[in-house]
Amino acid sequence: MNKKLVILGAGESGTGSAILGKLRGWEVFVSDKGEIKEQYRQELDEAGIEWESGQHSEERILAADEVIKSPGIPDKAPLIQSLKKQGTPIISEIEFAARYTTAKLIGITGTNGKTTTTSLCYHIFQKAGLRVGLGGNIGKSFARQVALDDQDYYVLEISSFQLDDTYTTRFHAAALINITPDHLDRYNYELKNYIDSKFRITRSQTAEDLFVYCGDDPITMEHIADYTILAQRFPFTIDAEHSSPGAWVKDGELHIETKQTENNFTMAIQELSLRGKHNNYNSMAAAVIANAFNIRKEVIRESLSDFQNVEHRLESVGKVRGVEFINDSKATNVNSSWYALESMDRPVIWIAGGVDKGNDYNLLKQLVKDKVRIIVCLGLDNRKIHEAFSKDVDMILNTTSMQEAVKVAYHMADKEDAVLLSPACASFDLFENYEDRGRQFKKYVKNL
Repeated sequence: MNKKLVILGAGESGTGSAILGKLRGWEVFVSDKGEIKEQYRQELDEAGIEWESGQHSEERILAADEVIKSPGIPDKAPLIQSLKKQGTPIISEIEFAARYTTAKLIGITGTNGKTTTTSLCYHIFQKAGLRVGLGGNIGKSFARQVALDDQDYYVLEISSFQLDDTYTTRFHAAALINITPDHLDRYNYELKNYIDSKFRITRSQTAEDLFVYCGDDPITMEHIADYTILAQRFPFTIDAEHSSPGAWVKDGELHIETKQTENNFTMAIQELSLRGKHNNYNSMAAAVIANAFNIRKEVIRESLSDFQNVEHRLESVGKVRGVEFINDSKATNVNSSWYALESMDRPVIWIAGGVDKGNDYNLLKQLVKDKVRIIVCLGLDNRKIHEAFSKDVDMILNTTSMQEAVKVAYHMADKEDAVLLSPACASFDLFENYEDRGRQFKKYVKNL
């Protein structure tokens, strides 16, 4: 009799896992406590996969041989606790899909910058003509691609939640971009638990693999010695003294050096398509990985100079009457907004606010003083932003819709200002998600 696979959550990841499980001979049941989107219902029906929505049939779920859990479901959920108590293995889509492919896996994690680095790395591999898939937290689900169109390489954006349910997945290249406190509600408010989660990306690596990390990141460097890392290490750094192999910046030049000596190269920082110090790090991480996989330096150089950033991440929306509008809706925490503000080279009208995740705005104080003229608050409760910055800017204004925020920012802006949407908060008070927030921003800018 076929083994029973239960999938909790029927989004892109869960549906992809269900399709792969069915093809590999599992008896698959998909359960989602919320509504399942119509497209996924249809796919599950067409594949002959049983599903339920609006409930979890506990008895059936507890009878599973293995459970794939959506990253959004916390471990403390009673159903997960019951499964754990009876010893049912609970894994991530990443762990499941990795069993069924012989592709080289490139895993990229970090609190900030992982989407950009993953997309850039994928861009380089594509440009090199390799058969490569993009997955994890971005693009089509990894499991779906393994099931329907398996590739030779996968570049995967991996969150800490996905890593928590990953046990034997071997990343031939793993990158840790940075670690700053985030999602601590899922880690019992213990930063060390979150750090442990990020370093899980190295746990199944061998001496043939590579681990790429930021030599300037204080939390990474403070804790790296706590873990047994068998992979070859490639740090990237701007501030610290460089150590080869890896990547570093000197006199405005980016240096990339791995063991592939004939492929090592330098490139002027000015030539990078992504601006800002944080993007120098993202570019270095992607370049080191590509270089280590023997992609030609000409391809890497060209890719680093022509890459277009992902939607909602420092995305230029255009200029109106000399005022530049920038969509950084993906900045859902203070650290992300720090990177956005740091990269600005003109005076800023900053649209910020939303659902506060316990933000400490002190990190932004100096940057706001130096770069921001006016703050336009966009949220239902803006008290913390007023308290944090009232002495640092000319004015703070409250708005309760994107249309109003864009209009107010535009009317307050001088020619040569930048209007930056970089909320530092979650979006759920006024929007469906950060994508909805970013698209509304773009829509109302285009209507000006």
